[in-house]
Amino acid sequence: MTVRRDFKESARCRPDLVIGRDELWTSARDQLARGGSVLLHGPAGIGKSTVLRALAADYGESAQTVLRCSATESESHLPFLALADLFGLVLDDVAGTLPAAQRTALESALTGRGESTLQRDGLALRLAVLSALRQLATRGPVLVVADDMQWLDPASAELLGFAARRLGDTPVQLLCAVRTEGQEYDRQLRQSPPDTLAVRLNALSRAHVSALLDHRGYTELPRSTVRDIHRTSGGNPLYALELGRALSEMPTAPRPGEPLPVPTSLRALVLSRLDMLSAEARRTLLVASAGARPTLALLHAAGRENAEAETAQAAALGLLATEPEGPAVRFAHPLISAALYAEAPAQDRRAAHTALSTAASDPIERARHLALATTGTDPEVADRLSEAAALARDRGAPSVAASLGLLAARHTPPDAAPSPDERRLEAGEDAITAGEADFARDIAHDVLTRATAPADRVRAWMIVIESAGQALGEVDAVFPKVLADAGDDPRLLALVHYQLAWRGLVVDGEFPEARRQSAHAAELAERGGDRRTELMALSLQASTETLMGHPDAPTTIKKALREPQFADVTCHHNGPAMARFRWLLMSDQLPEARTTITALLREVQRRGVVESEVHFQRFLAETELRSGHCGRALDLARESLRLARDSGIGLGASAMLTSQAEASGGDVERALDLAREAAGRAEGDGDQMYLSKALASLGYAQLVADDAAGAVQSLRRVRELEQGLGITDPARGRWQGDLAEALVRIGEPAEAQDVIDVTREHAVRLGRESIIAVLDRAEALVRAAHGDHDTALAQLTSVQDRLAKLGYALEEARAAFALARLRTQRPGPTSYDEAARLFRRCRAVPWLRQVDAALVSGVETPALVERAPAADALEGLAAMERQVAALVMEGATNREIAARLFISVKTVEATLTRVYRKLGIRSRVDIVRLAAGRRAT
Repeated sequence: MTVRRDFKESARCRPDLVIGRDELWTSARDQLARGGSVLLHGPAGIGKSTVLRALAADYGESAQTVLRCSATESESHLPFLALADLFGLVLDDVAGTLPAAQRTALESALTGRGESTLQRDGLALRLAVLSALRQLATRGPVLVVADDMQWLDPASAELLGFAARRLGDTPVQLLCAVRTEGQEYDRQLRQSPPDTLAVRLNALSRAHVSALLDHRGYTELPRSTVRDIHRTSGGNPLYALELGRALSEMPTAPRPGEPLPVPTSLRALVLSRLDMLSAEARRTLLVASAGARPTLALLHAAGRENAEAETAQAAALGLLATEPEGPAVRFAHPLISAALYAEAPAQDRRAAHTALSTAASDPIERARHLALATTGTDPEVADRLSEAAALARDRGAPSVAASLGLLAARHTPPDAAPSPDERRLEAGEDAITAGEADFARDIAHDVLTRATAPADRVRAWMIVIESAGQALGEVDAVFPKVLADAGDDPRLLALVHYQLAWRGLVVDGEFPEARRQSAHAAELAERGGDRRTELMALSLQASTETLMGHPDAPTTIKKALREPQFADVTCHHNGPAMARFRWLLMSDQLPEARTTITALLREVQRRGVVESEVHFQRFLAETELRSGHCGRALDLARESLRLARDSGIGLGASAMLTSQAEASGGDVERALDLAREAAGRAEGDGDQMYLSKALASLGYAQLVADDAAGAVQSLRRVRELEQGLGITDPARGRWQGDLAEALVRIGEPAEAQDVIDVTREHAVRLGRESIIAVLDRAEALVRAAHGDHDTALAQLTSVQDRLAKLGYALEEARAAFALARLRTQRPGPTSYDEAARLFRRCRAVPWLRQVDAALVSGVETPALVERAPAADALEGLAAMERQVAALVMEGATNREIAARLFISVKTVEATLTRVYRKLGIRSRVDIVRLAAGRRAT
């Protein structure tokens, strides 16, 4: 099919819908932009056609002519069919320009009215295709789009390859896709132009599979189910979507231990060779599909005496992957195992599990197989499953423990002790630990439909509240119910008041109320003899007091660290050790803070506590960032964000910290995007505490991006939020120095000094030496803005030395940078050597770019120049009017101003009208002239 220049691809194929392919998308598009060709390759269902269509839609707009063909297996025997698709609609346009012999051969091949064959008209046909492409290219660039090249009829493939190899500098590009297993794409590459880039599409990550399912409307699937879909599909998008569709059509989700439903379409796709197996080989494969880690030894132990020969037969048919080394029996694709298991009758599956329940060496595996081989309740089976769940928990596999716990509940008789619901609740708590919040919430709601005992109901409500994460405002209706269920039992009330403390902190932003509730919870827990809850409540009280700058914080931390302790509580992300880490970090004890958080991270990774791992990874990144190890911090932050996206835990907090790391050592644009994402998430959750931190990250990224006005806007809001929250310890967010510096840059030194003075009072009271040093650095900029350069130079020299001794390498480098900019009006090329050296040591790439920009400009930055009289005219404007005028000075459009200030375009226009009237000017141009006069002074 030929497509003219005005062709428009459907919106479904636009590049923003090519999920999980950012890197290959960029490389393929850059190759096309350079005038080269692209060959996409990968296994069936991996998304080649989607990427091909998206690239064609995106790049095809720049081509004068787009020629398309899409072959199918059923039509691959028809000669010249692909050629007819490509040239059928342009034949009349080019035929008249071809020599007679070439025209006759091409018309005969495309219309079928002659007896054209490659044997008879080979040279004429080859030259005709080449000439036709060259003729089309005289009118403008030509893009040839060929999908499923493996089904191209041989004649068309030969002719297209002949032309492609001889096009030279002719503006004809090929964009092709071919199905391959492994790397076998050599034949198609030989049929492509010499400059063709081969791009392999690999399996999607779990996060990308989740995004794909969400995009197609399968948004209600639990994360544990999405994890199973990813594992079963092997990251193949077609398989994942088919599995998602099948699950969405099921009235109830599969129970733990049960396989995913494999739709008929996929069974036919992956099991077409199964009928070629012998009956015994098929039984052997069924046992292998039921096992978690099948080996030949396991199959022998399960009674499959001829396992070697039968697995070799399956491998020859492509059902099993050949393993040159090692005893593992591995299916060629996870979906083959799932489909084979789903296809088998229930009695055959139970027989396989029965055999494996004695053959497996691992006690957890034996218990799981015993459960899947047993129908109905059985107290002995239930006890074995409960023991296996405890073992999985100790091994750091809480997700496995949750699944085993539910299996134990299913086989527990109604009158047994512990009861089925007690075992379900334990499974729900394991699911919370594993980061599977939706799975846990479903378990808790199921228990609440029938539980009557107050302890069971409160325990279930706790799971519901925990599963809400930071969005505690969404479970407000739960608290009256759980208080009613708790009655006057101090143990149960302690649990409720502990959660109320978190609600006061996260939703209302009331630090004094959070402190009061957590202290009350600790007292109730102590009275009820619940040491675990007492420790958690004391830890929350200590953390709240630390953030408030309360003098009792060290005493409360000591109380939380007293014996007896519990290992799982001690290493919890809201436990005593974490409260101590936070104190160390805010008290400038960076080496000890790093040692503490590293040990905690190692322990939760061993235990498999996903939620704590997400947080500790982030806290370690924060510690490295403060130490000036920007590269290390960036790696840790990105890993924390990946883990957060995979698990759905702590997304906003991880995005916020990754923004800081990107702004310090990575990509500033990505930093801005992540900070806005974090702020939006906190706004949506109603989380005032994290909103202030996210906006602080945004302000820092804006400062690094040289958007001082934007930084001021963001950080002023942080100041208002933290004043409302009652946060007085400046070490909590460390944004005050950035706000003061940004205020100096936009010509507001008086407000900058006010920020410095107010913050210094708290910093001195709490002994925050690094904060005092950063404030002194900002104050030096204020002094310079007022013309007192000598005092500013002396102050900055002192600041750099103090920050170096405290171990804040990035802040030290920033002080050296400020010092270099002040030393002379026109610094020479060596003036910035010290700052550049320090930034390089930190791997602070964005800051190095600022040094480069300063060297290139060779002039003093406007941030350090005394305000011009022309700019003083802005003093008569209201705050909103000043912000709008400042953004106009930067060249922002009305729409951009509206987006930055979160107001409407009409409000911007009305504000500008008032600005014109007050300043006695007529247009935006006059505002820009004010800015120019200010810079010239």
